[in-house]
Parts: sequence; C-alpha cells; structure tokens
Amino acid sequence: MGRAGQTTLVPRLFIEQIWVTCRKIQTAMTNKFDTNPLDPEFPEKARAKAAAANTARQTPFKTAEFPGAPASVTEEETRRFSEADFQAYAFQGGNTPAAYQPPRFAEMNEASNRRVPKVGIAEKWLIGLPYLPFSIGLVAGLVLLLVIPKSETKVRFHAGQGLAAHVAILIVSAILGIVGSITDSNFGGFLFGAITTVMLIIFAIKAWRGKPVHIAPIDDLTNWLEEKIGPVN
Repeated sequence: MGRAGQTTLVPRLFIEQIWVTCRKIQTAMTNKFDTNPLDPEFPEKARAKAAAANTARQTPFKTAEFPGAPASVTEEETRRFSEADFQAYAFQGGNTPAAYQPPRFAEMNEASNRRVPKVGIAEKWLIGLPYLPFSIGLVAGLVLLLVIPKSETKVRFHAGQGLAAHVAILIVSAILGIVGSITDSNFGGFLFGAITTVMLIIFAIKAWRGKPVHIAPIDDLTNWLEEKIGPVN
C-alpha cells in the first residue's frame, strides 16, 4: 500500500475510536442518570418509582378521625321555674333583722344625755363645765380629770382642754399684771380678761350644744394634762 493510502487510513481509525468512546460514555450516563427526557417511557417509570416509595414508607399509625355529627343540633328549650321552685328558696321563718337607720345629721351635733359613770351627770353638762369662767372651769376640769375614767374620751378631752385654757389665761394675766404694775396702767389686763371671759362662755355653750370646740394653740398642753392627770381609783 502506498503513502497516500496510509495517510487516509489513520484519520479514519482515529474517528472510529472517538465514536466508540462516545457511545460508552452515553451508555454509562444512561444507566446512572435515567432521566432522558427523550425516553417515551420516562413518565411511567417515574410514577412507578413514586408508588413504590410510598408503599415502602407506610406505617401502622393512622390519622385520627373526627367524630360524626351529633344526633341533634337544635338548642334545648330554656328551663322555666314555677312558683313552687321559688318557694323552696324563700325565707321560712326566724327573726328578721331590722333595717339599719343611720342617725340624722342634726342628731350628731347634739350633746348626749347619757349619764357618765361615777358621777351620774349627763354628758352634755360635763363637757361644758370646764369652760365656765372665773376659775369655776379650772376647778371643774381638774376634778373631772381626777374622776372620769379613761374610757370617757370625749368628757376627758374637754376637761383637759378647759383646764389648759384656764392655765394659759392665768399665765397671760400674770404677765399683763406685771406689765401694768410697771406702767401704772392695768387696761391691758382688764381688756384681756373681758375678752377671755366672753370666749369661755361661748365655748361652754358650744360644748353644751354638742358643737366642736378646738383650741389649737393649747393642743400640747391639753394632751399633756389629759395624759398625766389620770382617774383616782
């Protein structure tokens, strides 16, 4: 065979070898990845594989089912109570408590006519005595603090306050007397005595009527006297 024939044979053998190699690669890819869209049986194969997978994953557990519809879906009739039913819960006797009647506002400001223990005098008279002028209230307040028990807080408060008022008046009157002796004029002492006498009478009337009487400047002295002068057993 000549040189020209050998030159034509070499490319032909090379092409055949490449073709055989390509066929082997195609066959191998077809066996590994069987997803050739040109295969007319591909859809059937895919459904068969999916059915086989679902069958293999079946478990003994089942989905819970809801109960069926109730026998009746209509609303039941509302129960009606008869007179006998009400009578079963009615009050069957006993003493019915009386209705509470709050005191009238006017009565709250009235002095009490209750007699205070150990002295037997009405409360309204006792709370007015310590405010009487001219040392009468001074003696009355001291005696009440020595006699009235601690439980009678209202009477003891007015006794202490009246006694404190008289003590304060005596102290101021003494100071004004000293000033008047120095200045040879007792007008200040006379005016102070007249004013305090009128005020004590007003306080006594208010206390007797049950009106509140509060002398703020002598609060400390009132509390001290009421606490220190206790009832004598």
